[in-house]
Amino acid sequence: MTRRTSVPGEAAVDLWLLRTPDLDEDALARAWRLLDDTERRRAATFATPRGRARYVAAHLALRRVLAGYTGVPAEALRLGRAGAVGEGSRPRGRPVLCDAPAPVHFSLSHSHGVVAVAVAATEVGADVQRVCSLGTVEACLARLHPRERAELCQVAEADRARAFSRLWSRKEAYLKALGTGLSRGLAADYLGEADTGAHPAGWSVRDAPAPPGYAAATALRGLTPHTVTVRQLPDVS
Repeated sequence: MTRRTSVPGEAAVDLWLLRTPDLDEDALARAWRLLDDTERRRAATFATPRGRARYVAAHLALRRVLAGYTGVPAEALRLGRAGAVGEGSRPRGRPVLCDAPAPVHFSLSHSHGVVAVAVAATEVGADVQRVCSLGTVEACLARLHPRERAELCQVAEADRARAFSRLWSRKEAYLKALGTGLSRGLAADYLGEADTGAHPAGWSVRDAPAPPGYAAATALRGLTPHTVTVRQLPDVS
């Protein structure tokens, strides 16, 4: 991205989607140099080379997207967290740009080779999930809001895994936008499809386009239902 990209206006989200390529050793080394120390430490915790490479590719994609909005080189961007950091624990809170020339809010998600980066003018969350198995649905049902459980039980078995994955993506997107992640109880908020008017006050949460076999969602602070513009990021390698 060589031209500066404008941050979306009110009640709007740019959603960048990318299938992460298999980075060869040279491409991985180039990408590694663009990450900061925190990202490198996190990458080093992955048990498999493939997981580590996908993490690096996702964060390279994030930096390329943010560079396009800020005009700051990808390697010079300073990323932090909005919340406090507990001693000996991982940073908590929404990810933020430090010292950005203009307010740019963002959220990153990646799942099984697909990366999603959401950008907005206010607090935003994004999530992408590969559609899960029915076994996963059954294992997680008890953790959901009672109305969500009831809705899913009414869905035909053939469609239940996809419906659950859409719901889970909405929940994760909202919790990322809040900055709590899954530390907030999954049953605390209703994010089902039957009554979007009962979604958390002050937030707009909606499904987003996703590649076949995946579900995605975005959440944005505000009273007005937001729009999503899908953008395709070129190969990060």
